Amino acid sequence: GGGHPAATGPDQAKRGSWLPYLLLLPGLLWLAIFFVAPLVQLFTVSLQSKLKGYPGYYYRDLNFHNYWSALTEFAPHFGRSLLFAGLATFFAFCLAYPLAYAMAFKAGKWRGVMMICIIAPFFTSFMLRTIAWRQILADEGPVASTLNFLHVLPGGRITETWMAVVAGLTYNFLPFMVLPIYASLERADPRVIEAGGDLYANGFTTFRTVTLPMSMPGVIAGTLLTFIPAAGDYVNAELLGSDRSTKMVGNVIESQFFKVPGGFPIAAALSFTLMALILAMVFVYIRRFGTEELL
Repeated sequence: GGGHPAATGPDQAKRGSWLPYLLLLPGLLWLAIFFVAPLVQLFTVSLQSKLKGYPGYYYRDLNFHNYWSALTEFAPHFGRSLLFAGLATFFAFCLAYPLAYAMAFKAGKWRGVMMICIIAPFFTSFMLRTIAWRQILADEGPVASTLNFLHVLPGGRITETWMAVVAGLTYNFLPFMVLPIYASLERADPRVIEAGGDLYANGFTTFRTVTLPMSMPGVIAGTLLTFIPAAGDYVNAELLGSDRSTKMVGNVIESQFFKVPGGFPIAAALSFTLMALILAMVFVYIRRFGTEELL
């Protein structure tokens, strides 16, 4: 035959070394254009100053006082956001782990049905799901009526309270907790769990020393996927909370961007401050509880 011999030696090795970078290039370009560039633009806006005498206008500056204003004037909103997100993450974990455990080890032929029930809410708008919760938790609804009949509902209502906001956050982000935990438990070797019983450990000891450690990658991923978006959420506080006592920092950012003339710099500073707080908390959390798969 008259074919050319296959390329070998340094040329082939050089092409092989560049191939992974070429495959990464589309993703890197996408991140640079739609993530890094807007982030840089947002940071420059956070340092701008209002133009005196012209409400709604501002000019490029190095005004770090915007960050001081974000931390002092809106400190309660930051604390409320982190508290509500933490409570929602805790309640989501308490609900998600038994459900994921049942799906992984006990569901059998019903596993697919349970998975569909978890994913089905994603076929409905986030806004509509939250509005539906407002109807469920309404003063004349079955939940509030039952709790009032039992005299266990402080204030006599659920909507426009922190309980409604946390309930909405828990419900809306529950699938993000269930699916990672289920994925970790589904990969776990049942024989390792059975070995705990063979070594005369009771059910709780086996769960604490065998099952839970094996599922930690899923627990870590689930808590991050729940806490991070919940801390920045504003829809649940807007639709389920009150005007003042339940507003989160996301509601302040939304108001500064769209309702306050010249509020862009404060809104951008609030966004960056919230992002920094969440990144710091995530770093500490991963360092303290993370596994080798996440580090």
